Amino acid sequence: MSVTYSRRAILGGLLSSAAGAALAEGPLTSLRPNARSGVATASAVNAPLETSPIPRIAPRVRATLEQIIASADLDGTVGVVLTDASTGEVIEQIDGDVSLPPASVTKAVTALYALDVLGGAFRFVTRLIATGPIEDGILHGDLILAGGGDPTLSADHLAELAEALKAAGVSEITGKFLCWRGALPYAEEIEPSQLDHLGYNPAVSGLNLNFNRVHFEWKRVNGSWQTTMDARTENRVPRVYMANVRIVDRGAPVFATDGPDSWTVARSALGNGGSRWMPVRQPALYAGDVFQTLAREAGVPLPAPEVVDDLPGGVEVAQHRSATLRVILRDMLLYSTNLTAEICGLAATQARFRTSLAIESSAAQMTRWLGETYGIEGRFVDHSGLSDVNRVSAADMVKVMQAVGADGPLRPILRRIPMRDAENDRIENFPNEVRAKTGTLNFVSSLAGYVETADGSDVVFAIIAANLERREQGKAAGDEVPAGSIEWNRRAKRLQQVLLQHWSLTHDDDRPFSQGVDIDAQLDASEANSGN
Repeated sequence: MSVTYSRRAILGGLLSSAAGAALAEGPLTSLRPNARSGVATASAVNAPLETSPIPRIAPRVRATLEQIIASADLDGTVGVVLTDASTGEVIEQIDGDVSLPPASVTKAVTALYALDVLGGAFRFVTRLIATGPIEDGILHGDLILAGGGDPTLSADHLAELAEALKAAGVSEITGKFLCWRGALPYAEEIEPSQLDHLGYNPAVSGLNLNFNRVHFEWKRVNGSWQTTMDARTENRVPRVYMANVRIVDRGAPVFATDGPDSWTVARSALGNGGSRWMPVRQPALYAGDVFQTLAREAGVPLPAPEVVDDLPGGVEVAQHRSATLRVILRDMLLYSTNLTAEICGLAATQARFRTSLAIESSAAQMTRWLGETYGIEGRFVDHSGLSDVNRVSAADMVKVMQAVGADGPLRPILRRIPMRDAENDRIENFPNEVRAKTGTLNFVSSLAGYVETADGSDVVFAIIAANLERREQGKAAGDEVPAGSIEWNRRAKRLQQVLLQHWSLTHDDDRPFSQGVDIDAQLDASEANSGN
């Protein structure tokens, strides 16, 4: 559902729900915003109602950052920084220097790193290589599916390569079918602390397929369960043989692993049927398995795939070139694909140092680059933000985006953030644009980017909220969705919406637009909400 509001209606609703609630209860004592000149301070507006009535000398004010954050009722820490994009002046901030996990906002840093080192026109190349001559349709030697690290390689692309192999005159091979994964370092999973069965935490390799996820589907047929594993795209559904799932009788856990790409699932959790994407731990073998099927369909039978780390010499028969890095990064930031972030970060480090480094070592080099380029402190142990060990402050995140510039290369590839009302309905025709990167882990929620304000100027912001104690408790319990995490993250995202709308509608003809809200109405709302 979507609704359309005027600018005044948006802001009026915003302040009646957010600022009114803020006045009902005092802000957290640790919050100490740096007030912008000419803006009412918390001590002036948010004094305890029963002991320090607000003087009625100024009939109209706008809610402070302190009040809005207090109204979110988020336990943990909330770091917020807002600056003027043209001057770098800090407009307001709260706990901006506290380092917190940025979650997937990390991907914005990775995008800048990859663009700086590789360039926006860079492409990943996947090749078919023959180690011997092709005579009368027979390849006398091995066929190699040589990965170039492409994180976007799909079964559709492999089908095109299979057709190109046939078009090159190959109808059979005498040697082996090899799958080379050594273009980038291999990792069994991105983040070991995450649950094993999560599709967004797959393996990383120089040869990848379908974001290293396999589609598992189950349905009841004649009283028993029928399961399938495939590498589906919108255009085809090739069956996968190297991965399997067995249904077993147990209560918990729902998923367990018998080994790489071999799973068991609890029968009690299956319901009447369904599907989900499972992570792949052997992506090069996965790609080879699917290519063997697609090549057979194209009329080129191949032996079983074998994975190799060293690339034999040979002659290129066909190749697939990815989209440009700029397009890949745009999609990465839109869909927040962890594999893409890790591959782009690893490829940038490899190009920079002419050697392959594992994820954590590569992320350390990205951290070093970040300090050298933008003069900030931080710590990154991956390129995707999947680890909660990553640390950066809201102030430093804003410093990076400020240095890149509102007209720089990052903003056009950031996601356009839709504005939503208190019922989470999309606000159509919102007058200003917000472009930013989101980040979400259980009990962690972050957002950083650029806001166009009502007077046409730009501001730069970062919002990082985290309750690390509750996150650790959830991890210890082993729950995919820990108790209380959905509500906590919902409140954090609502806070982001309130702040974005507050900032984007702040200026109108050089005056705070929210001056149209009467403080008497705010006080009435606060007293009603407080139950006094």
